[in-house]
Amino acid sequence: MLTEAEQRPRGELSSKPSPLAIEARGLIKRFDGILAVDGVDITVPEGAIYGVLGPNGAGKTTTLRMLLGIIDPDEGVRRVFGHDRPHEIARQIGYLPEERGLYPAMKCDEAIAFLGALRGLPLAEGRRRGRELLENHGLGHAIDRQIRQLSKGMAQTVQLLGTLVHHPRLVVFDEPFSGLDAINQGKLEVMIRDLAAQGTTVIFSTHVIHHAERLCNEVAIIAGGKVPYAGSVDVARDRIPAQVRLETVKGDGVWRRALPESARHETKSGGGHFWTFSLPDSGTEALLRALIEGEAGILSLSIERAGLHDAFVAIAGEAAARELGRNSPVEEASR
Repeated sequence: MLTEAEQRPRGELSSKPSPLAIEARGLIKRFDGILAVDGVDITVPEGAIYGVLGPNGAGKTTTLRMLLGIIDPDEGVRRVFGHDRPHEIARQIGYLPEERGLYPAMKCDEAIAFLGALRGLPLAEGRRRGRELLENHGLGHAIDRQIRQLSKGMAQTVQLLGTLVHHPRLVVFDEPFSGLDAINQGKLEVMIRDLAAQGTTVIFSTHVIHHAERLCNEVAIIAGGKVPYAGSVDVARDRIPAQVRLETVKGDGVWRRALPESARHETKSGGGHFWTFSLPDSGTEALLRALIEGEAGILSLSIERAGLHDAFVAIAGEAAARELGRNSPVEEASR
């Protein structure tokens, strides 16, 4: 039986109130006749940490800009906190674009106040909050410094604080971890968790899977302008069986019937047999029972749940996963 959402025609939103920060259906966008986003459906619950995951050029930034009303879709509809004109509630939204930019001659507190003023916050209050934010985030010593005098990481932190100074209900970060060192990436992760704990909805796009896996309640996987999956991180991971790594003394016996035919087998020099395979549908207990009763001689056994990267490969395909890996943190650090 189809759900109510599945019964609705593409491009038609539910009229029933629901605790959603964002609801979008059938978003399509073309640039110069080229299809950049092709029928994106996304729903983001209020208070969630939601990741938009995909390689560069997949359509992440275009999707975010449509959700926020910065650009309009050619087809489809979107609502932010129930409003179908998101730009009209811009004061409730904080947006950190991928293209960073601050006025180099501005002092840190002035830059934060300026960004807050763009969202309706009075300049005097923005300066007060800016100084407080800088102190709380370890940049109190830089309050009176000009942006041009800061390191790249410090300047990015100032712009991030300017995104939050007006206390938005929804914060959207486009590739927020790009260019940050490991320490500042960790600080940003803490900040994102703190925002969600305060009830703020956080959406961020990324091509780095481990950030999404650590932080997100739900993700949308984008590949080629489409969303082949949108939903819980756990559900995505559970699409792939857990992986078993087994080492046994014996290489054969009746217990082999409990292993799938696709199990990979390696023989260790000096003795011992290694097996890797997907956990059978019969489950862990049945596997253990067969190994013990069959006297396989278990030397080691580990069962690992599939990671989000494995789920991404299964959902979006090997080509999209390879493209995702081309901009890994290791490669970024080497540039």
